[in-house]
Amino acid sequence: MNRRNLLTSIAALCASLGVGPLRGQAAWADGAASGAVKLGTSTPFSRDLLIDQVRKLSGQAYKKPPQVPQDWIDLNYDQYRGINFNRESALWRETQRPFELEFFAPGLYFPSPIMVSVVEGNEARPVLFSKRAFNFSQAVPPLSDSDALGYSGFRIRAPINRPDRKDEFVVFQGASYFRCVGRGHAYGMSARGLALNTGEPEGEEFPDFRSFWIEGGDEGTQSITVHALLDSPSVAGLYTFEITPGATTQMNVESVLFPRTELPHVGIAAETSMFLFDETNRNRFDDFRPAVHDSDGLLIENGAGETLWRQLANPTNLQTSSFVDNAPRGFGLMQRPRKLSDYADLEANYHKRPGLWVIPGEDWGRGAVTLVEIPADREIYDNIVAYWRPRTPLQPGTEYRYSYKLVWCDQAPLSGKLARVINTRMGKRFEGGRLASIDYAPVENMPDDLSRLMVHTSSNFGPVSQGIVQRNPATGGLRVAFNFDTGNRNLMELRSQLMLDGKPLSEVWLYRWTA
Repeated sequence: MNRRNLLTSIAALCASLGVGPLRGQAAWADGAASGAVKLGTSTPFSRDLLIDQVRKLSGQAYKKPPQVPQDWIDLNYDQYRGINFNRESALWRETQRPFELEFFAPGLYFPSPIMVSVVEGNEARPVLFSKRAFNFSQAVPPLSDSDALGYSGFRIRAPINRPDRKDEFVVFQGASYFRCVGRGHAYGMSARGLALNTGEPEGEEFPDFRSFWIEGGDEGTQSITVHALLDSPSVAGLYTFEITPGATTQMNVESVLFPRTELPHVGIAAETSMFLFDETNRNRFDDFRPAVHDSDGLLIENGAGETLWRQLANPTNLQTSSFVDNAPRGFGLMQRPRKLSDYADLEANYHKRPGLWVIPGEDWGRGAVTLVEIPADREIYDNIVAYWRPRTPLQPGTEYRYSYKLVWCDQAPLSGKLARVINTRMGKRFEGGRLASIDYAPVENMPDDLSRLMVHTSSNFGPVSQGIVQRNPATGGLRVAFNFDTGNRNLMELRSQLMLDGKPLSEVWLYRWTA
């Protein structure tokens, strides 16, 4: 399966199997609460044992995972959506734990089952596949029952929005992808364990989370821990996610990687999102909505203390941007516009999509925050990828450890208090050239006398006018506008920042204009 098919399938199924009931579903034909999942025989468990297992696995030739029976794989999209886990069968449903586990059926885009175990103390017990734990709509044909069957993923529920109701807040399904939400959010962008060769001509490699071990904690606990074994032809690894749901859902991640081959292009803490259009490229799409995106910018707090905002684009050709750094403080794809009117979409709820902020847990050294923007003509395609790329290739036979925190949030928890970019607009000037307009949110130290402000605007080549600063009564903040001349060029890198008394007042705004 290629990148576009894989990401499209994950996005579509996460949308259809997400929070809330399915719409337009046929009546259920069979399945009942009596099909509750069962646990198998216990085996010794510790994270150190898992790391040893992965280390040994990396020294062996990669084995392609087995697949479920063909009739499950041959299901079409509507048939697969007709297989729905019965909530009465959820693991831990009849306990006082704050969490419940539900599982996804295999088939269609998910031909290889995963292994899931639950951990109690120093023992792990596998979750046995139960066909009776699912409801099957009348659209689903008769399906075989086989020892080769297993789950394709799982969701976790907790009382994240209301104390008397458990809503899902995280899903693991497909390759090493997972999605998460905080309180009041709607599913949007995805994260994944590892990105390999993203955007390279020879094609991308998608490692899989093959096995999971879940520690649910006791009554009153606030966090749940998920261990995931990652495997692919090039690398094996172990990821540990300590997940705490809330207004901002947070994940403390510990990863251990054992490359099988040299890995020159690795993406650590990778994020995948969608950007179709906004006010910068609105003229390319005949659409009733003013904007369509899960994220509108890449935010970076680099090792030098600068805060960068790179406005996203939907280019006509694949493009990669590298923000070279040493020991970054944080980065992530963010969704800044937060009003329904920013999108005018009553179903997609783009204004509720979370951003994802990455905080490295140790000095990651030299490398680059990397942004890959892939052309897209429909919003079903996740065409934006961001990750940390180490400067030095990862070598086979060597152990690599990366720790970081993932924060699923409305706003990134930045250390500084600079004026945030909240909107970017672009258009052609009647007099010639183009105009860029940048709106900033209000900030505490914004002066009454705007003559004290300096606007630093520049490009990698070509003339850029001096920026003009105005108050924007609609936002309460400032607007900066400047002209730039593209000439016969197909690409320009633009930069702008507001300064007050020689110090930054705003984030550094960056944009790559392409013809």
